[in-house]
Amino acid sequence: MRIFKLLALPFAAFALFLLSQGLTRTPAPAAPAKPRATASAVFAGGCFWCTESDFEHIPGVISTTSGYSGGRVANPTYEQVSSGGTGHIESVRVVYDPTRVSYARLVAHFFLTIDPVDGGGQFCDRGSQYRSAIFVANRRERAAAEAAKAQAAREVKVPGPVETSILPAGPFYPAEGYHQDYYSKNPARYNYYRYRCGRDARLAKVWGK
Repeated sequence: MRIFKLLALPFAAFALFLLSQGLTRTPAPAAPAKPRATASAVFAGGCFWCTESDFEHIPGVISTTSGYSGGRVANPTYEQVSSGGTGHIESVRVVYDPTRVSYARLVAHFFLTIDPVDGGGQFCDRGSQYRSAIFVANRRERAAAEAAKAQAAREVKVPGPVETSILPAGPFYPAEGYHQDYYSKNPARYNYYRYRCGRDARLAKVWGK
């Protein structure tokens, strides 16, 4: 036993040396990752169920929210907006990662999901509350929207001027909960509505197959 005690002394001394040098300390936890920077854009393309679905699967898009923008009444309801009495347009707010997808790319995609020569609504949804519009927050966004609108005028396959409005961004009011992600919560009803509305058939004529 005396021999083991003598042998243990050098190990004890070595352990104390390691402690004094900080070599046995538990590594400090890594600093939390910084949240990624995001940006948002607001588009109106007729039925917001469809516009939300059309943006949802673009790489770089983080989330979409159906709502109302461009009107005179705070916190409007669906019934108020759909009646056409508030000045709002059914819209979608798109939150995206600008390092993965640019604002210009989103605007270009938006035009391919609408009938830009229709100034009276979109597809089977009629009235100013269903017209197409891009809400811009600054001069950079306005320039990108104007460029995409000019490009759409050159590429559209049906006659008529491009009627899509480019409007200053204002308050955006999220729609009622049952409207959010409607296309994924109610796929059968959504697909039937989109088909009966003739959206995709008209898009094929407007932009070509």
